Amino acid sequence: MTFRRCRSDMSLTLALPIEKAGRVVLQPYTVAAPKFFEAPPVRALNRAIYSAAHVVADPLATCDPCNDCVIDWEATIAYRVHLWSLGLGVAEAMDTAQRGMGLDWRTSLALIGESIRAARGIPDAKLASGCGTDHLAAEATHTLNQVVEAYEEQMGAIEALGGRLILMASRALARSARDPEDYIRVYGRLLNQAREPVILHWLGEMFDPALVKYWGRSDHAAAMEVALEVIRQNPTKVEGIKISLLDMEREIQMRRQLPAGVRMYTGDDFNYPELIAGDSQGYSHALLGIFDAIAPAASAALGALARDNAREFHRILAPTVTLSRHIFGPPTRFYKTGVVFIAYLNGFQSHFTMIGGQQSARSITHLAQIFRLADAAGLLLDPSLACYRMQQILNLHGCTAGDHR
Repeated sequence: MTFRRCRSDMSLTLALPIEKAGRVVLQPYTVAAPKFFEAPPVRALNRAIYSAAHVVADPLATCDPCNDCVIDWEATIAYRVHLWSLGLGVAEAMDTAQRGMGLDWRTSLALIGESIRAARGIPDAKLASGCGTDHLAAEATHTLNQVVEAYEEQMGAIEALGGRLILMASRALARSARDPEDYIRVYGRLLNQAREPVILHWLGEMFDPALVKYWGRSDHAAAMEVALEVIRQNPTKVEGIKISLLDMEREIQMRRQLPAGVRMYTGDDFNYPELIAGDSQGYSHALLGIFDAIAPAASAALGALARDNAREFHRILAPTVTLSRHIFGPPTRFYKTGVVFIAYLNGFQSHFTMIGGQQSARSITHLAQIFRLADAAGLLLDPSLACYRMQQILNLHGCTAGDHR
């Protein structure tokens, strides 16, 4: 992947907006030199790692930008190749790709097909793809049979392409299920017919409010017991479960109760270093949206962990946690804006445009703080390019020297 280079005399000092005492003011900020991250690990990692990957919108498409989904395929697949080159797996067509927030099923299936074809040409490229029920009418209530049939349609389509499955949480199931037994029956039917063991996906309501009371329980501890029962009844059909509750203790509690051979994939974008490092009783693997944004650091840190250098692992990842907590701050479901923003700053796409117009989902002060924190983590790979592009965003928002509110 190549980066667009700016003039070497591009100023590395910008006037960034920051809120102080209830007012937004512009404050000078000078970018540091980028950090050097070690090359991708040569030896195999000792954790199974997936980065949920974003999609690049086509900014020149003639379409309704709020409702149509038009993807720049070349840039989108190139970013997946970049992730694979760093030793990371790709979780395709997940919520980081704006699934359910602009990315429809028809385009998701095309995306999955393109990624499967690209992965075939890359040794050891790991790829798993999200299947769900998002082609059902959003506001309608469906029977459980209709929910199962919708899952089956997507499962069959992905498996026909040779893809591995991530069984995503379903808004339709959350709306239609009456109690935990409904979830157990639905998942049992689906798992029974999966060709290969799948990764289950438990996305908390902070990521998607429509998934509140998933597993038929409003309390996460009670919901966890339902999910565990699904796994215990189908242990050979479940490769692992990814949970995104932003609750480290709950994840550890569930991890310790999983049947032997079933992996816990952390989806906790607040506490991933501790969960991946683990403790004397086990550790989590990872399926994380933040790894899209911090891929070079994640790759280097995981390489250190594979060399039994836990201190280096934590040293590299520590500043990325502050960045991640900001990107995934409430309302959490708009974290994709921050992920795409970092890709834009680093030259992986030529524009800051998202499907559904989601580039407007975060304020300029939020984006400015992402810029600062990405710099602190060493993740502005070309400072002159990042400054040039940040200045374009500042200009677009009317932030010029001397302005304040």
